[in-house]
Amino acid sequence: MKTALLFDLDGTLVDTDAEHLVAFQRVFAPHGIALDRALYTQKIMGYSNELIARDFLAHLAPAEQDALFEAKEAAYRDNIGALAPLPGLVELLAFADAHGLKRAVVTNAPRANAEMVLRALGFDELLPIRIIGAELARSKPDPLPYLTGLERTGAIADYSLAFEDSRSGVRSAAAAGLAVVGIATSLDERALIEAGATIAVDDYHDRRVMDLIEAKIAGVQ
Repeated sequence: MKTALLFDLDGTLVDTDAEHLVAFQRVFAPHGIALDRALYTQKIMGYSNELIARDFLAHLAPAEQDALFEAKEAAYRDNIGALAPLPGLVELLAFADAHGLKRAVVTNAPRANAEMVLRALGFDELLPIRIIGAELARSKPDPLPYLTGLERTGAIADYSLAFEDSRSGVRSAAAAGLAVVGIATSLDERALIEAGATIAVDDYHDRRVMDLIEAKIAGVQ
């Protein structure tokens, strides 16, 4: 089977962007950085710590930047509440498992966050492969994380799909040669399509998602 489904984490499997925004606001405020939802969506959502530091924390030494990001992630994990997967996702993962489709999470989130979220959702076994951007030479929006996902699943880009909610993530997946389903948790359909998504949907109940998956499977057979 050369078809794989490659999922971003935050905003794609579960809508946690509000919690991330609050955590960033908490650690940015002492440095005089005002962060609202629009700026978060434009400059932070889906981006690596390196790029966020370049845009917001250039006045801090690297060690101070690292400490701030560690504090942000700790604040996020400490305050996360009950998590629920996006509508239709459980059924989609069950379909993928029953049909032997490879699956992976491809995220710029730290491994501790990814493992906590996947465990809370009950997805440890359904999403066993985790590609962590910070553990690679380059993270999203570079295509390397998705190329790595394809390599580790043994899949082929032409027969596979990525699921993303951010501009950074969509660009990463598209640059890796993947068709991309944009999940409109934070960005609207127009923004996702402009970033390179093949389609944009509100959730996984949209019939076009399954149509794309079936088309990819049929391409392999």
